[in-house]
Amino acid sequence: MKYDFTTLVNRTGAGSGKWDQMRRECPDIPEDIVPLSVADMELRNAPELIEGLKEYLDQTILGYTHETDAYYEAVIRWMQRRHGFTPEREWFVIVPGIVPALYQMVKAYTAPGDSILITPPVYGPFYSAVTENGRHLVESPLILHEQRYDIDWEDLEAKAADPGVTLMILCSPHNPIGRIWTREELLRLSEICLRHHVYLISDEIHHDLIMPGESFVSVGTLPEAYRMNASICTAPSKTFNLAGLQASNLFVPDPVKRGLLESAQGYSSLNIFGYKACELAYNRCEAWLDELLLHVAANRDYVREYVAEHLPMIQAYPMQATYLLWLDFRALGMDADALRTFLHQKAYCFLTDGTFFGKEGAGFGRMNLACPRFVLENTLERLTAAIRALS
Repeated sequence: MKYDFTTLVNRTGAGSGKWDQMRRECPDIPEDIVPLSVADMELRNAPELIEGLKEYLDQTILGYTHETDAYYEAVIRWMQRRHGFTPEREWFVIVPGIVPALYQMVKAYTAPGDSILITPPVYGPFYSAVTENGRHLVESPLILHEQRYDIDWEDLEAKAADPGVTLMILCSPHNPIGRIWTREELLRLSEICLRHHVYLISDEIHHDLIMPGESFVSVGTLPEAYRMNASICTAPSKTFNLAGLQASNLFVPDPVKRGLLESAQGYSSLNIFGYKACELAYNRCEAWLDELLLHVAANRDYVREYVAEHLPMIQAYPMQATYLLWLDFRALGMDADALRTFLHQKAYCFLTDGTFFGKEGAGFGRMNLACPRFVLENTLERLTAAIRALS
């Protein structure tokens, strides 16, 4: 490979939330332990990105900055090239992060007391964006059968038909289960939403992290009637490990919805480096991404094969997208608190607790695979030893 996916940067004391939380919880933990929880990468950024930012810093002034023609062109070309649709420039609502944007969209698109539909287990801020804004949460849990999650269509439609439900938030690809929704599923879901006057937010932040041989379908490629009933949330942050630069692009085709969101958002702009990093990533770093996907896929296959051979009481679920592997620990017979204590204190294995994704995640953990291979090897060896010590 051309790029470096083997070097580990120790982020202790550098302000990384997951590293600092691990050290606070286990102050005496060995120095070589790496947390595999929060979804940013334990991999160096693309060198083309770093060099591009250095060049930019050498020639710019760090004053008030907004998006440029070059910025728009880079994003639009990326969506055309990687995802098969062309967002129009007026659709853009540029925000410093999809999570704060979710809060803003809930305020903009619904009224206090409205109900909002989600499909758990799902990314934790989906819950808080609803409840912390005084809206009612309506859950249509995914159906789990033999390591595959599917939408419960009968339940989803029944809940969408409730006049109090005015908004749905979809995770696509789905975090934490790594599932890609098919075009047929997205058409069916979009039709249900349109028929029952439910507006759709499609969080597609992981849309570039598609495993080899798989295909992602954006809501942006659906027929116009469905696209007009949706806000599509994208960002370069997961793709290129840029979360700290806080750059996200929402596409809101309906001008009324777009105006509501812009009013709720108030004055907003990105950090000067957020604009430039997004532009550089989309223009110069595609080869890095292609190699990254091969690295993540190889890590996924390694963990699944290791678990099947050495830890058959744990199930590593299929992962079509993201770099986040959903692990089923329920056969260990521990409740959520006991499992967390065991993983942290006995195995020094720091995953994202499954309950972060709702009650359906109890007994599960989400493992971040965007790291050097040796980190996974060491983690799995510790986990194996800890489980063997239980007997």
